[in-house]
Amino acid sequence: MQIRPAATGDLDTIVSFNRRLAEETENIILDEAVLARGVKALLDDQDKGRYYIATNEDSEILGQLMITFEWSDWRNGMIWWLQSVYVEKAARRQGVFSALVNEIRRLASVDADVCGIRLYVEKNNQYARETYHATGFDVAGYDVMEWMKPAGER
Repeated sequence: MQIRPAATGDLDTIVSFNRRLAEETENIILDEAVLARGVKALLDDQDKGRYYIATNEDSEILGQLMITFEWSDWRNGMIWWLQSVYVEKAARRQGVFSALVNEIRRLASVDADVCGIRLYVEKNNQYARETYHATGFDVAGYDVMEWMKPAGER
């Protein structure tokens, strides 16, 4: 398995993975045009975040994750947030997520500005919770609260 940064040519796969992720985990159907613009914006501007792709020996994409950035004044460092984590159903339980996370941890460990990695997990997604825990993530003790503009306002 190979882990690499995503490229513009991965746009369609990332959009497809993100649509499936939303449907599988939250039973939400995303607007594909909005999603494609959002993915493209990130691929075009790494200050927004970065996608990483896991491929097999035939260069078939097996999974993805995205990192975004949060500055922590308390720690004087950057926290990387894992988002848009998706592994093809046929490739699950084969170490794809572990390989992705290990590469992100490696990158974080050599970047002096990075002080930690966090991720969101749906409260009812027990499978994801077990997977994340098995790869070294612990419950942080925070609940996430949000305010979002209604979909039609952007």
